[in-house]
Amino acid sequence: MTVTASKLRENVYQILDSVLETGEAVEVVRKGRVLRIVADTPSSRLARLKKRDCIRGSPDDLVEIDWSKEWIPQV
Repeated sequence: MTVTASKLRENVYQILDSVLETGEAVEVVRKGRVLRIVADTPSSRLARLKKRDCIRGSPDDLVEIDWSKEWIPQV
């Protein structure tokens, strides 16, 4: 949808509500240039996590660990 700045001023709340409901961007023509009003899509919480390495060293070294000294059988 393309509107002029005057039309946006007249119907600013209806136009903004329309962008939020439909997700369709609105282009506003002002002094020969085009401005876009676009609804932001929030990213998921998982996407915002920082990538971290949890294993220090080679993962293959974990396979070779002998846990038999630490294991206590239940009686």
